[in-house]
Formats: sequence, structure tokens, C-alpha cells
Amino acid sequence: MSPNTTPERIFTRSLLDTLIRAGLIAALVVACYEVFSPFLSLMFWALILAVTLYPLHGMLKRRLGGGEGRSATLLVIIAIAILLVPAYLLGASLTESVQSAITVVKEGNLHLPAPPDSVAQWPLIGKPLHAFWAQAASDISSVLQQIAPHVKDTALGLLGKLAGAGLGLLAFIGSLIIAGIIMAYGESGHQSARRISARIVEPSRSDMLVDLCTATIRAVAQGVIGIAFIQMLLVGAGFIVKGVPGAGLLALGVLILGIMQLPATLIILPVIVYVFFAEGATLGTIVFAIYVLIAGLADNVLKPLLLGRGVDVPMPVVLIGALGGMVSGGIIGLFIGPVLLAVGYKLFWQWVETPALEAAGPQDGE
Repeated sequence: MSPNTTPERIFTRSLLDTLIRAGLIAALVVACYEVFSPFLSLMFWALILAVTLYPLHGMLKRRLGGGEGRSATLLVIIAIAILLVPAYLLGASLTESVQSAITVVKEGNLHLPAPPDSVAQWPLIGKPLHAFWAQAASDISSVLQQIAPHVKDTALGLLGKLAGAGLGLLAFIGSLIIAGIIMAYGESGHQSARRISARIVEPSRSDMLVDLCTATIRAVAQGVIGIAFIQMLLVGAGFIVKGVPGAGLLALGVLILGIMQLPATLIILPVIVYVFFAEGATLGTIVFAIYVLIAGLADNVLKPLLLGRGVDVPMPVVLIGALGGMVSGGIIGLFIGPVLLAVGYKLFWQWVETPALEAAGPQDGE
């Protein structure tokens, strides 16, 4: 045996080759991630939409009798049209509210009533609040000039959030278009998912893993995001018909609360109080109050119908996913977070319970 072919040298050379290959693969993975990372949220959301809408795509394909591409294109067009209606109403409501506020300030029609004397008797904040209120009632312009520097940062932050919401809407439309392309290649994509799953887990469990992920995505998307969107449309329609100031923003708040699994009454009740104070207890205000309360409680009826179709996911998991997604990814993260965390939660417990199931298997066959 040549000195250059001793076992030690062969092992060293093999280890060096392995490390070089691993290093090159790691560099390629990092480079691919850097290129793809700006589109990561967009692709995640497109995949979620494609999985959620694929049963509807199949129904359209059977009804139309055409190919995958035609039904996917029609579904995307319908979804974008449905999305643009509340977006237009939201923008129109916001523009109208801002213009009204500017007009009131310019014309000097903004007046506050004098504070009641009882306000001064409140503990701790009573006297300062009474003095500030009295000054604002007598000379609102000077008060606005005093608080303008403090309000400026808040206003800029709010404008930034609104700009982020606009970009989120564009990203959502882009995700719908990509989801349509994914649905057009749904069969081959499903087979690819099974092949990838077979490389991650045992081939005998790959189909179960794909089915679990699909069921979880549809359950959370339909039972959480879908219900919140329906609730936003119902409540927002009532706000717009009644002419509530900032109806679009309030409806957007209902959507966010619905995704975060918080009651919509947090917004509805103050609006009802405002309408009663502004218009009194008329037949119109009573009907409005009853309608928006019923619309705000619609999730109690829709959740058993939609969320019960898929996989049960604890509401704290959805809440944490919504909050974490909103902090890390903005508006799009608010939608993606609950779905990703729910899938991770179900996969984790599936992994925890698998050894017990495998251990119980031979006993059943005895």
C-alpha cells in the first residue's frame, strides 16, 4: 500500500471533501435565501391562499368544463374584485374623514362644551384635566398649537401605518395572482409536496403529513381569517350606511380584532354609544344598534361551521400567531402568523404522539 493511500489519509481526504461540499452547499443555501427572502412572506401567503381556495377552484373547473388555467384565472379575478370593494370603501371613508376634519379646523367650527364642575373633583387628574378642558373650550386654536408638536409624531406614525396597509393590499393582490398560478398546477404541486414530505419523514407517513398541513391551513384560513373578513364586511356595511365617521378604519379594526380572536364589540359598543349621543334614541339608531350587535356576534355562529371542518387549534395559538405575525411582518404577517403557528403546533403534537401510536401498534396486532 502506498503511503499516500493509508486509511488515515483516505479518511482525512474524504472528510475534507465532505466539508468542502457541505460548505459549498451552505453558501448556496445562504445565497438563495438572500435572493428569495424579499418574496418569502408573499410566497407563504400565496401558498396559503392556494391551499385554501383549491376546493373552490375544483368546483369552478367542473362547472366550467375547462382547463385548470381558466378556472384559476376566473377565481383570482373574482377574489380581487371582492377585495377591491372594501378597499375602495375604506379609502373613500378615510379620505372623507380627513377632508371633513381639515374643513372643520380651517373654518373654525370646532368647539368644545365647557367642562362640568364635577370634573375638578376627580382624584389626581381632576384639576389639571378641568383646566385643560376649560382652556380648550375657550380657545381651541391655542390648545391645538400647543399639542401640535406632540401630535405630529403620532400623525406621521399613523400615516406610515396606512402606507404599510396600502403596500399590504398590493402584496395581497400579488399573492392572489401567484396563488392562481399555483392552483393552475395544483395536481403536479400536490405530487411534489408528497415527494418532498417523503424525503423529510418516512414514506409511509408522508401522505399523512401533507394531509395534516393541508387540513390545518384550510381550518385556520377559513375559520379565523375568513370569519374575520365576513364580520368586517357585515359590520362595515352597517357603519357606512349609517354614516359613521371613519367607517372604513373602524371596519379594518374589526378585521384585526377578529384575526386576533378579540371581540368586535370593543369597537361596536363605543360606536353605538356615539350614534345614540349624536342622534338620540330614534328608530334608525335602534335598528342600527341591533344590526351591528348581531353582526359583531356572527363569529359565534360561523366558527362552529367553518373552524370545525378542519383541525382543532387552540385559540391562544391563533392569538399568539396573529400578534407575532403583525409585529414581525406587518399586515401580511397578521394573516400568515396564525396559519404558520397552527401548522407548527399540529406538526409538533403529531411528532409527540407518534412514538405512542407506534408502540401501541404491535399490541393491537397481537
